[in-house]
Amino acid sequence: MNSFDNNIITITDFTAPELDIFARRTENQLLNREHPEEGLFIAESPKVILRALDNGYEPVSILVEQRHLTTEAAPILSRCPNIPVYTADYAVLVQLTGYALTRGLLCVMRRKPLPAPEAILEASSRIVVLESIMNPTNVGAIFRSAAALNMDGILLSPDCSNPLYRRSIRVSMGGVFQIPWTFFSGSKSDVPAFLRKHGFSSAAMALRSDSVDIDDANLNREPRLAVFLGSEGDGLLPETIRSCDYTVCIPMKHGVDSLNVAAASAIAFWQLGRSK
Repeated sequence: MNSFDNNIITITDFTAPELDIFARRTENQLLNREHPEEGLFIAESPKVILRALDNGYEPVSILVEQRHLTTEAAPILSRCPNIPVYTADYAVLVQLTGYALTRGLLCVMRRKPLPAPEAILEASSRIVVLESIMNPTNVGAIFRSAAALNMDGILLSPDCSNPLYRRSIRVSMGGVFQIPWTFFSGSKSDVPAFLRKHGFSSAAMALRSDSVDIDDANLNREPRLAVFLGSEGDGLLPETIRSCDYTVCIPMKHGVDSLNVAAASAIAFWQLGRSK
């Protein structure tokens, strides 16, 4: 008998309140803005869930396709011995959740308190600042690149999509658990000055006549650097760009004048991360 056998609950009633969290709660309800200490999120797929567990996130309950109980889900269930595990056949779970489960596994987990920006800066030499990036797919892709390409932390403006929304987590492949992040408060254009007090120069990714190329020698010699990325439509605010020490562009050909913010982030992180 497996150690988790006694916690397995076969789904027979779709309306059971225990299943609301998987099937009937919105992302904002999970976030719980009024009581953030009670906030939850849903991680999907074995690899992503294992990364969350490895980084100290506490599991609450699991929804798993029956055929995965003793295969892909087994390593996760062995690490979560005292929580309910809801299970059913694939067709039943799709009917319950309304979409196909990635690798047949969902895990509800508790959010952790976010660190102060100063705590992230103290241990970093390359950070990312996201301003008004609202697409969760882009946020997830940026986190994945940041974790892979030598960035140390991420600061987000309050109007960015939350990194622990399900789509962001899935697109990031668990990168949201591997790199420290937090939201900053106050005026967006004041962030470069705040960072300067902590020893960081700021590089605004923007297409302007006074931009330097991403491989600029002075830029790459900066010992501590913050890379600013702006919203999908309008980019960074003009006042944010003016407040930064550098305006930086990626040289492009064939008349292309911009890249998707997630694609641009990967190029910037690769170049500036290797010069740490």
